[in-house]
Amino acid sequence: MKSDKTYVFYGWDNCDCQNITGEFPGILDPKDLYDALSFLWCADTCAPRMRDEWSEDNKTWGQCSITAFLVQDIFGGKVYGIPRDGGNFHCYNVIGECVFDLTSEQFGDEVLDYKDNPEQFREVHFAKEEKRLRYEMLRKKLKEYTEN
Repeated sequence: MKSDKTYVFYGWDNCDCQNITGEFPGILDPKDLYDALSFLWCADTCAPRMRDEWSEDNKTWGQCSITAFLVQDIFGGKVYGIPRDGGNFHCYNVIGECVFDLTSEQFGDEVLDYKDNPEQFREVHFAKEEKRLRYEMLRKKLKEYTEN
């Protein structure tokens, strides 16, 4: 599943963690996951409030929390959130010394602060049914993608 694409997501050069579940054949590290998700992220997995701005050119737009919790399922670690306008959080992953954000590209040239942010919990995020359903959809799409 490796591609020859250039990675630009935050922490791409330091995300050495490995799949701890054995689930999702071919997803050995976060770059493998990014490669797969690049085919799977879509308007339906984007946060509804952000869908009008989702595009093929910005596939990571509105995908952060469901992606970060999927990363946690596969690689372990914790999910943290950068405070954003309106009381929202942009989610990213920390596994040991590895800090990375598979959906950072959505912010273009904006520099995000990945230090000293609050931990995020799926119970809180998935209390919103639409978010839980988008996460389940992305997880199912990944399962199907990796089993073919």
